[in-house]
Amino acid sequence: MLSPDDPAFLGVRDRIRAIFFDLDGTLIDTDDALLEALARRLERWSWAFGSGDPRPVLRRAVLAAEGPMNAVISALDAVGLDDNLFSIGDRLHRARGVRSRGDFVAVDGVLEMIRSLRPSYRLGVVTTRSRADALAFLRQFELEGAIEVLASREDTRRLKPRPEPVQHAASCVGLSPDQCVLVGDTPVDIASAKVAGAYAVGVLCGFGERDELLESGADLILEHTAQLAAWF
Repeated sequence: MLSPDDPAFLGVRDRIRAIFFDLDGTLIDTDDALLEALARRLERWSWAFGSGDPRPVLRRAVLAAEGPMNAVISALDAVGLDDNLFSIGDRLHRARGVRSRGDFVAVDGVLEMIRSLRPSYRLGVVTTRSRADALAFLRQFELEGAIEVLASREDTRRLKPRPEPVQHAASCVGLSPDQCVLVGDTPVDIASAKVAGAYAVGVLCGFGERDELLESGADLILEHTAQLAAWF
């Protein structure tokens, strides 16, 4: 898509009734402090990294672990053994720069974007965070009246990249997934949307990179989440 008035995009936009957002890296800004600390510890072995910089390798490793970790958590949830895995998953999230409750920093422009979209679309959050975390984010930025559906890790048996979280959010607003958009910053977000049959928007203000988001099936790539307002 070249611009918001691209005829191919306008056809899609006419079908869309709901927009769902991932949280970390999409609505919540990430904190790279932990990744930077790991990179500093590996400086003495910089010769082992092709570029001499371990950060790209660390980023790919943490990102690659997200989907399998979500799958393991989903499997153990089925037999009630997921509590310890949630704590491991939370540590993985912190390695991605995920901020803790009470330390949320909104991505530039997203609060205004959400309020501008609310009159025209049903809005929701689809996240592997807990419902308590998602609600804390909404309360911190007074978005309870704008975001009407939450699909958290407690709401579906399987997590992203499986389709269930997107399907659950769509059903909560009485729509089919092909009437919905999921906006996210990682291939896991994009894969979840595409398998569910939803439109997928990748954003580059988080952890994912353009090529990997496109390879995962993103229909549209934006530099920043707030740019969504110009397209919808």
